[in-house]
Amino acid sequence: MSTNIELLSVNNKLIQIQNDVREFFNWDVKLDEDSAIELLSTVENSSIDVWTRSQRLVTLANLRRRLVLRKTKIAVLGAAVDKSEVISTLESSSLFVAADGAVGVFSSLPETISERAWSRLACIVSDADGGDGTIVAVKKSIPVILHAHGDNFDSWKNLLKVASQVPHPPRLVLTHQTPDKIEGMHNPGGFTDGDRAVCFLVALGVPIENISLLGTRTDLVGKWSGITNPKEKMIKLQWMDKVFKILKINY
Repeated sequence: MSTNIELLSVNNKLIQIQNDVREFFNWDVKLDEDSAIELLSTVENSSIDVWTRSQRLVTLANLRRRLVLRKTKIAVLGAAVDKSEVISTLESSSLFVAADGAVGVFSSLPETISERAWSRLACIVSDADGGDGTIVAVKKSIPVILHAHGDNFDSWKNLLKVASQVPHPPRLVLTHQTPDKIEGMHNPGGFTDGDRAVCFLVALGVPIENISLLGTRTDLVGKWSGITNPKEKMIKLQWMDKVFKILKINY
């Protein structure tokens, strides 16, 4: 199978909303650009083979084979996900994709169930602030769809440091949120880890009807949210809702 995969947004509105968010919060696009370029440089100047550009394309191809070509049902884990939702989903053949720290719910499950859940996890979509859950996923070599934005320089640097020190560093796909094309990175659209996870899956080729959302709430900050400003997070969740409306996905 060809590994020449370009991950493009399925709707330009999913890119435009990133500009709208920057304007709303008065954030400078140059910070997003600087973070993206530095992340790309850091990864490509590392000595880790699975982080090379060619291997990152292999990672995308592997994910497409697992998530798209097999016509799999996929449950996206959001920050308010509950153990019972995970256990119920395990009764089906669905795979999981986690929005950053939401993967922490697996560690709260009984050991045998937890192991089953981890085996069904295809990847995590992360801007590197998910806390303990994200670190556990990295140490388990779960592929990371790692995102750069203007205020997460320190977060992605810390995550890469941890990842580089595990026996089998996790595979990476790099994403950004700038309007310009960056070779070696992708912008599938979206804003928060949760809606960006869905944008990533749809850009990869997963039909919307094959995606379900667990623990996705706009009325509260979920238990598995990373380090965050609660007031600002509630506003961000409203932007997430706008993305889901563009995608026409229910939750």
